Amino acid sequence: MSPLGWPKSHRLPDSRRFGACYDQGRKHFTRHFVLFVLERDAAGEGLRLGLTVSRKVGRAVVRNRVRRVLREFFRLRQAMIVRPLDIVVVPKRNLDPKRMDMALAEQEFLPVLERLAREAGDGMTDARSPC
Repeated sequence: MSPLGWPKSHRLPDSRRFGACYDQGRKHFTRHFVLFVLERDAAGEGLRLGLTVSRKVGRAVVRNRVRRVLREFFRLRQAMIVRPLDIVVVPKRNLDPKRMDMALAEQEFLPVLERLAREAGDGMTDARSPC
């Protein structure tokens, strides 16, 4: 598989893992999103992503677009995250799904990823490079 692929192993597998992120993970707030980040003990795959997009965001087509853009952002920047992390992304109600694009995702998530890199020391590479 390509280093930029998004295999099934990079998804959060079940509601138990989502619950662990909600309960034990650190919250990171952006203008339009809340990220729950939980560091795993197991080595191996760096990032596992979970997306929770409620019906309040919009109809199914709109919610799926938000999910696709978020997944693509993290797919392109997965090389930055070398620590084993579980991340759950939850959009806030003030998100305008029509504005959801890669530029908004970068504006929202790059500062959080840089903050995670500072907390980890050398646990991540440069946050500005997509690969």
